[in-house]
Amino acid sequence: MKTPTDQGALARPSVPAREGRPAAGRAPRSRPRLGEGARDRWLAVLSPLALLVLWELAARGGILDDRFFPAPTSIVSTFVDLAQSGELWTYTWVSVRRVLLGLALGATPALLLGLCMGLYRPVRAALDPIIAATYPIPKSAIVPLLLLIFGLGEMSKIVMVAIGAFFPVVINTSAGVQEIPAIYRDVGRNYGAGRWQTFRTIALPGALPLIMTGLKLAVGLGLILIVIAEMIGAKSGLGYMIWNAWQIFAVPTMYVGLITISVLGVIFTLVLTEIERVLVPWRHGR
Repeated sequence: MKTPTDQGALARPSVPAREGRPAAGRAPRSRPRLGEGARDRWLAVLSPLALLVLWELAARGGILDDRFFPAPTSIVSTFVDLAQSGELWTYTWVSVRRVLLGLALGATPALLLGLCMGLYRPVRAALDPIIAATYPIPKSAIVPLLLLIFGLGEMSKIVMVAIGAFFPVVINTSAGVQEIPAIYRDVGRNYGAGRWQTFRTIALPGALPLIMTGLKLAVGLGLILIVIAEMIGAKSGLGYMIWNAWQIFAVPTMYVGLITISVLGVIFTLVLTEIERVLVPWRHGR
């Protein structure tokens, strides 16, 4: 006699097992997908490499005139020669030192002045027209004046960078302080915070994100200005190297100087970004 269980088993049609079908209770294996961050990093690496390969092929094939656009392999060879001789490192350090001294000379007063402008309306009303009038003046146009005042020595190059660094820092610092909600100043005033405490605990931390942005802009502008200053009145530095290479038509050396400046810009930006991660962690936590 058949039991009800046997009858149910006979009533159910048998389903043929599919080849490769996962076992019951197990989730099917999915192929690992490339995340957006990893994809972006790969694209950031591969796109410049693809451009360099196209440049190399175009220069070797005669599509580009190698007198003006030498092949990347030729530029790399010149880079190695200049690095081995020590000339590239000497000129690079001279330019970096001038930029750092100029940033310190220009950004420090700009930071203090920007905090005052952001906190005190009369100071802002008095200085805004002066900054608005002097900021658009091309900084390269005042090189002859700086040479007259400071001569051909180091000071004229450092002051050139300082003037260029001053404006981005003071403008961004003032804007950063003004963006701080008024409630924070009211709380500080209610707790009896003095001027120095207001500077240190309210204005400076609240304006830090825009201050760091101003410093990044100042570094880029400083690199541009130091090259211009070294082209006009210097016997050392990357600007001098580029100008001297133009005079003797050493085009690969010119490209080495330009690439070195761009690499310095990337390094400065990365260093400032890491400093920003430490000083402004809430901005990178978004």
